[in-house]
Amino acid sequence: MSATPPDEHEQRAAVRRADSPDWSVRAAAGRQLAAAERLDEVAEVLGRLLLDPLDTAVTQETAVALLARKDTAGLRLVLLARSRAVETWTADEISAELYGDPDWLTPDGADRMTRQLRDLAAQDDDAGVRDEARRVLARLGISR
Repeated sequence: MSATPPDEHEQRAAVRRADSPDWSVRAAAGRQLAAAERLDEVAEVLGRLLLDPLDTAVTQETAVALLARKDTAGLRLVLLARSRAVETWTADEISAELYGDPDWLTPDGADRMTRQLRDLAAQDDDAGVRDEARRVLARLGISR
């Protein structure tokens, strides 16, 4: 994990800030919540931030922070949001962060992301996550 996980008080405060009318406050909340040790506790809020209807900067900041975790849980939330994105600009922003993740440029990073995508494509409980993982693998020319 690249950022310091919020403590319980900070996490509750970040959840409240996720509803701010100010896009920069929502984006900061997304970055902070993405560092949570237990993403399942804040997954619903992160999903809302990834699909922010008012500003793609919130989507971008939250997706970047989740991908920076370098774990399957963060990648899964980004794929889940991509599968549920209704607005083209939101889907495009999430895709840009997925395909533009700098880890694709390193052998270790690409191997890790490929392994995580394959696992999600084969085993995730959510059909949207499985489909998005398969779509990313196919677009990158990686066999499942």
